[in-house]
Amino acid sequence: MARRVQHTLLTKAKINKKDEFYTQLIDIENELVHYKNHFKNKVVYCNCDDPRVSNFFKYFSHNFESLGLKKLITSCYKRQEVNLFSTENNENGFFFEYEASEIEKNAVNTDKIDVVHFKGDGDFRSIESIELLKKADIVVTNPPFSLFREYVAQLIKYDKKFLIIGNINAITYKKVFELIKKNKAWLGVNMGRGISGFIVPEHYELYGTETRTDNFGNKIVSPNNCLWLTNLNTFKRNKDILLSKMYYGNESNYPKYDNYDGINVNRTKNIPMDFKGVMGVPITFLHKFNPDQFEIIKFRKGNNEKDLSINGKCPYFRILIRNKRL
Repeated sequence: MARRVQHTLLTKAKINKKDEFYTQLIDIENELVHYKNHFKNKVVYCNCDDPRVSNFFKYFSHNFESLGLKKLITSCYKRQEVNLFSTENNENGFFFEYEASEIEKNAVNTDKIDVVHFKGDGDFRSIESIELLKKADIVVTNPPFSLFREYVAQLIKYDKKFLIIGNINAITYKKVFELIKKNKAWLGVNMGRGISGFIVPEHYELYGTETRTDNFGNKIVSPNNCLWLTNLNTFKRNKDILLSKMYYGNESNYPKYDNYDGINVNRTKNIPMDFKGVMGVPITFLHKFNPDQFEIIKFRKGNNEKDLSINGKCPYFRILIRNKRL
């Protein structure tokens, strides 16, 4: 029940465009430790981050020298609502550029950060934010889940390296899946329970066992259904999945699809080592996917472009793959 509740929270956030889920420093540290060799002399842009409170800014500013960064840029969106009954002034978005010279000024002290305001709201799609994006080599952040498709499309358009957090279901989006299929993006090291949870605002209600309050008084939601999406190579990118199961002699364990010439495999660890044909595997397979070992054929649909089915029933989303080693 708890998992269902937390999944519902993220679903509501997507529907209502409420994306106030902030990444914990521990989750950033646990993922970024695997990419340190990518950052030397690079400009990093965190374009969904208020430098005064962002844990992404905290991580990169505190590790600026050890990573060998050239520059760190963070920018923050501010909603601008104009209506006849509003008496408040709209606040513009802002950004902050952190360089080696800032270290001597003790700019890591967030009370001393002097931000520069945009003329507009600082949305990642704004002209001002895009100009900063053009200066960057690598983008690292937690983008709005409700705008994930647009966000990834922009990164690809401007040919940027990236490491971003998203919901696991993001890999079912057509254009995101195509990037994975073409080896232009892949899953990072941690996913699911490997991401411990997100900080949410005070007004969020907490339910179930997957929620808590940390030692600093922050409300934490742990949906256990998120991942890192990247195009930076990691140690596991070209690591084979160890196969131990056999298809021949155990055919009853691998039913065939009604509308595609292939077999169904319910769990990644059950992929048979001796089957040369097409296999349907769960989407979590992508967390272990080695493009040297397997070829991705198709997602979810059979020859009739309807969902893959077995005896008239459709299993959960399946990715059709083939073993390239056979």
